[in-house]
Amino acid sequence: MSDAPPARPAASLLGLRSPVPAHVVECAARAGDTVDAGQPVVVLEAMKMEHVVAAECAGVVVELRCAVGDQVSEGELLALVAPRDAGGTAVPPARARGRAGVRDDLQRSIDRHALTLDAARPDAVAKRHARGQRTARENVADLCDEGSFVEYGALAVAAQRSRRTIEDLRANTPADGMVTGIGSVNAALFGAERSRCVVMAYDATVLAGTQGMRNHAKTDRMLGIAQTQRLPVVLFAEGGGGRPGDVDAPVVAGLDLGTFAAFARLSGHVPVLGIVSGRCFAGNAALLGCCDAIVATRDANIGMGGPAMVEGGGLGVFRPEEIGPSEVQHRNGVIDVLVDDEAQAVGVAKRYLSMFQGRVESWQAPDTLALRDVVPENRLRVYDTRAAMTGIADLDSLVELRSGFGVGVHTALARIEGRPVGMLASNPLHLSGAIDADAADKAARFLQLCDAHGLPIVSLVDTPGFMVGPTIEERAQVRHASRMFVAGAALRVPVFVIVLRKGYGLGAMAMAAGGFHAPSFTVSWPTGEFGAMGLEGAVRLGFRKELEAVPEGEERDALYRRLVARQYEKGEAMNMAETLEIDAVIDPAQTRPWLVAGLDAASAQAASRPAGARFVDPW
Repeated sequence: MSDAPPARPAASLLGLRSPVPAHVVECAARAGDTVDAGQPVVVLEAMKMEHVVAAECAGVVVELRCAVGDQVSEGELLALVAPRDAGGTAVPPARARGRAGVRDDLQRSIDRHALTLDAARPDAVAKRHARGQRTARENVADLCDEGSFVEYGALAVAAQRSRRTIEDLRANTPADGMVTGIGSVNAALFGAERSRCVVMAYDATVLAGTQGMRNHAKTDRMLGIAQTQRLPVVLFAEGGGGRPGDVDAPVVAGLDLGTFAAFARLSGHVPVLGIVSGRCFAGNAALLGCCDAIVATRDANIGMGGPAMVEGGGLGVFRPEEIGPSEVQHRNGVIDVLVDDEAQAVGVAKRYLSMFQGRVESWQAPDTLALRDVVPENRLRVYDTRAAMTGIADLDSLVELRSGFGVGVHTALARIEGRPVGMLASNPLHLSGAIDADAADKAARFLQLCDAHGLPIVSLVDTPGFMVGPTIEERAQVRHASRMFVAGAALRVPVFVIVLRKGYGLGAMAMAAGGFHAPSFTVSWPTGEFGAMGLEGAVRLGFRKELEAVPEGEERDALYRRLVARQYEKGEAMNMAETLEIDAVIDPAQTRPWLVAGLDAASAQAASRPAGARFVDPW
């Protein structure tokens, strides 16, 4: 560098100065060279990074004030440029000109990402379609709003580099067999922010959808985001469990893995939904079982161990289709909603998620006058309380859960004037509405689910009470029945009770969160009838002496009928309301207005409700 003091540049010249303290690594132009705006003149290096000092306008380099190897300070004059225009004013720097085509590093990235897509594996996709199933990416694309899915970990490959080439792994283990990311679901209804959702889909075309080291790492990453940002999770769980072929790390058993605990930790914190088509065994099934709800196709097989594990345990040789078929898992309560195919499963998933995303502005009311005819005039005639559910909920809003299990009660998510609620209803078609062990388990867990995610509960009561007798007690009825009391007592969401007909004993109290004064309101239709136990039984027990004092036969039967009629008169709905044991007797057609008023009041108190729950019992 010259020892002479830097001369002040002529007014018509433009000086190029160093932006940082650095040393000169290149003089890209020499004195006398013609340069364009944006063309490099001097290249500097500072902190291992190059800084280009470019011409600010087209012109001629008049003088270089530096040489390669010089150390320069910030603001030091490096070169003088004479602009081409006569006035000597600087021409604004031009935008950097694009190259023809795509630069090499970007093209490599584009090509590498292309290997992760279905189009790169047409044979695998064709086999999938031949079985009537969709690919993981097709399911994700259907679930998420168009263009909203942002994928995490797309470039992962199986941890098998010590036994396979990288080219093989890239071609045959894309995304390490799992598509993960964040997308929006139902944004048109709820907006982009409220519709964000973590989506994770095992890819059964890659190593049978098994759980590899890399896709476990991806899962952990997504679960952390879901926990921190309180995002719902949808898991497409098809796959065969753990993968023994991942050998790139010195793992013996891998039992220190945190994925299962992290997934389970979401229970009660955010909505978690599982979807299954095809085979779902071992680790995949364990994650599925942690979900709040499970939607499965009829071709699904779900089990804690697949054929190899069963055979390895000396338990026999079975085909995959013989282990946990959907009809069994729907009947026993594992599957909440059973559908024909993946398209229907995704449709149900969207409706299910919408119940936890908020209120919708557009809804259609049912014909509420039809509610007057739901309960038969013959008080001994059974009927389907689903008619009451559909007559109360907004049209086409019901999403029934666990319909194949615990059929003594119905459980469903629904909307009332656009607001999501949980709906619980006795089922007189099963045991006359008596609550058995399965129905109690189903109801108790449903109360937990609604409470965890802030859904008010509408309970429609028509029950003679808990099921009794030697047979039911063999099934631990005492413990199962009491689950409803414990779950009801812990509720933080409002409960609204409508007695349709029978409201007897402990079972009716359990349907009302523990007692008729526990809910925000307990009202009855005019068909309501009440008692501490079934009235016929109450007469036989309470009036045994009077009955035995009358000769057996027509005279005793007549006395019995009179006593029963007296009990029905005493326990009918109007009398219950007069003694304030219930809050009102209402026209069935006014059920929705009562519920709307209750929901309005509940909305005003919702802000003070604690967030989240400890967990939702998987069973």
